[in-house]
Amino acid sequence: MSPRISLQARINDYLAERRRLGFQLRSRDTLLADFAHFVADRHHQGPLTVELMTEWARQGKGGRGSPATWAARLARLRHFIRYLKQFEPETEVPDELIFGPEPGRVAPHIYHEEEIVELLSAARQLRPQGSLRPATFETLFGLMASTGLRVSEAIHLRDADVDLKRGMLIIRQTKFAKSRQLPVHASTVKALARYRRLRARHVPTTADMPFLISSRGQRLGAPLGERQAHRVFNALRDSLGWVNRGAHAAPRLHDLRHTFAVRRLVLWHAEGADVNQKILALSTYLGHAEIFYTYWYLTAVPELMALAGGKFERFVDLPGDGDE
Repeated sequence: MSPRISLQARINDYLAERRRLGFQLRSRDTLLADFAHFVADRHHQGPLTVELMTEWARQGKGGRGSPATWAARLARLRHFIRYLKQFEPETEVPDELIFGPEPGRVAPHIYHEEEIVELLSAARQLRPQGSLRPATFETLFGLMASTGLRVSEAIHLRDADVDLKRGMLIIRQTKFAKSRQLPVHASTVKALARYRRLRARHVPTTADMPFLISSRGQRLGAPLGERQAHRVFNALRDSLGWVNRGAHAAPRLHDLRHTFAVRRLVLWHAEGADVNQKILALSTYLGHAEIFYTYWYLTAVPELMALAGGKFERFVDLPGDGDE
């Protein structure tokens, strides 16, 4: 059997397994087929090498790409290569930094508690006063901060998905085509119950209605738009004048999710918990497709790097400057 057929068979098995797990994969099959053709055209024999993979990555966009595009191309291939290595142990796995840092994964802005308090207070002042709009955005931002929901997950909640008796949210068929149940804190349950009571004064409650609704004119009772959520957040953020501590152009609404994850990891570190055991639960709670997305926080955020460094120093019992 030729290397091309063998490699393509592995690719087909990989894609089939991933799809059974709910991954959409988008153009991954085309990309991997391109890699298989590249390997066959080179008449490569033996285990796949990093040199071969980097040469293929540079062929993207007709060979006119940049290190950033090469890195992104190689990152998509790396998932398959890790899968392949369990069957062909001599397969080489390329380092993530061959072409420099992978684009798109830069440090988020981690909110201080007082910044979240300021954001919720500013949302309560939104106009028109007396309408449902201030409460809707206060509830949206507070829900994201207290649960780590993606903004799309929060605004797509139906009323029936918010079970306040059990203190549970049902997140249905979101990113990666997965659904999950999320327990929420008692204080969050109170805030959601308060919003539901206020909402009932404006529109009748039905199980299939959106939990968070628009309140403007003819859109009263319609779902919030994601663009609208970002627009309102950006306006409030700019009015509050925060100092940006992330690597993006400005603090983002999505950074509330990052903040939730980081604060949970910091708390576990402070409690002396086994983070390697806890992080699997966090990954499931956040709806991450793979656990390395959750582990990324451990290296991307200075607070966690400082805690990890302190733990390492205590582990090796490094001598002080005055010790011999």
